[in-house]
Amino acid sequence: MKTACRLAATLCMTVLSTGAIAAENSCGAPDTMSLQLLGSGGPISDDARASSGSVVWIDGKSRLLIDAGGGTYLRFGQSGARLEDLRFIGISHFHTDHSADLPALLKGAYFMTAANKVTLAGPAGSDAFPSMTAFFNAMFGPKDSAFTYLSGLRDGTDGLRLTVKPMDVDYRSPTPVEVYKDDEVKISTFGIPHGDVPTLAFRIEGKHGTIVVSADQNGHREGFSDFAKSADLLVMPAAIDDDADDTSKFLHVPPTLVGELAEKANPKMLVLNHFMGKSLMDKTANVATIKKYYKGPVYEGRDLSCYTISKGDQESRNEK
Repeated sequence: MKTACRLAATLCMTVLSTGAIAAENSCGAPDTMSLQLLGSGGPISDDARASSGSVVWIDGKSRLLIDAGGGTYLRFGQSGARLEDLRFIGISHFHTDHSADLPALLKGAYFMTAANKVTLAGPAGSDAFPSMTAFFNAMFGPKDSAFTYLSGLRDGTDGLRLTVKPMDVDYRSPTPVEVYKDDEVKISTFGIPHGDVPTLAFRIEGKHGTIVVSADQNGHREGFSDFAKSADLLVMPAAIDDDADDTSKFLHVPPTLVGELAEKANPKMLVLNHFMGKSLMDKTANVATIKKYYKGPVYEGRDLSCYTISKGDQESRNEK
């Protein structure tokens, strides 16, 4: 019994240490574009990490939010990001580990120091999952919604200084769909196969470079590597091992296929995200498998870790 307890304690410390929070609070800097992982974990609390979410910083401002899974509300504040600075929120799909903290984050609109407008993009619906607009209405509709008291988000009224405009994106489109554009950035989406869950990947193109964020996918949609082609930074999930069961592989991409997709896309750096308890224990072997195919730098994401690119000088500020 004592031996079992010691082993359990060792495992616990290992999981906690792999989810350690990065020391710096904000990774935004002038003349750069950075991706900061708010949550690098999955849907189970065995990884000691927040669930999926990331902020994209442009010239020192927290301009974009991609996903808002459980725990990202806390990490958003720790990162120094501000709702006043956001221009776009993308929700890849409606599993809770990618969307559950959206109401908590948006409630902060009561306390903003300046009014703001945000585009909220997510996938169109299916028989089992709502569309982005249906999700938004179910959460924040003016009557009989989950959070009716936040219905002012629809037009920036009732003390809420944020106006949120939801839009549905065709995840079945054979070509990328442009969902947002301003003088700093252009954002397009591409549908990716996550079992039978409508899911989007996001390509963010700015004056400093290109970031592609893949949410959960099984890796079998033709065209994803072209969508991610030559990005300065590619984020891929690392939820399972090569020896995972068929059900897991229907939902998630194994390390060998991560490596093959990255090799085809040829980004300047690869950031691994969406770890779970078992994939953390097997992380060293899984990363080695990926590196058999993709020869560029591979970074093992942690909550609040930051990756920065700039014109002509792409670099990471986080150790491998």
